[in-house]
Amino acid sequence: MENTINTGSLDTLKFGQTLLVHARKVNGNKIQLEFAEHINDQEVNLLQMFNSSDERFQRRPRRAWQTAEPKDASKLLGIDLTDDSKYSINEMDQNVMPLNILNPVLNGKRMRVQITEQVTPTSDWDVANIDRAAKRKGRDGDFVLHNGNHIFTKSEIVLTEARHTFLEPDPEQVGVPANVDTDTGEIFS
Repeated sequence: MENTINTGSLDTLKFGQTLLVHARKVNGNKIQLEFAEHINDQEVNLLQMFNSSDERFQRRPRRAWQTAEPKDASKLLGIDLTDDSKYSINEMDQNVMPLNILNPVLNGKRMRVQITEQVTPTSDWDVANIDRAAKRKGRDGDFVLHNGNHIFTKSEIVLTEARHTFLEPDPEQVGVPANVDTDTGEIFS
């Protein structure tokens, strides 16, 4: 098995497939490899099913990033990631080399995205940016909590079958006014 550029795309990515999207230049003369994979992290969602033709309800692939030395990544992946002429500025003003490698391999093993949800922030950035780091119901929706705690997601690349960890969300409090303590029933004025 070898890694071949332009064998896949985000538009055609199916469940069970992984895509090495691109390499992006970052600080310290390093690159960051971006991976995408559709992860089945929930039961059947009727709202999504009944709105499947509405782009806002489509499930997007989960992402994971791997920082690397360009020469080391080139050697391991069998692709030249050191050629500056293959990088260009994208719409987000990032210096990237498009790769679009379907089901990338390393040492003959398939690379996969693994998702681990936890209530402990994964970094200092998570702590300082809870509004952006903690799990939400949609882009600007309410926070999803587990035992009253924010849920944080760690995504990583593994060379084995991915073993995802998803936390059970707290039940939604429907019809409870914001000024009522749901544990004690106490009403605040």
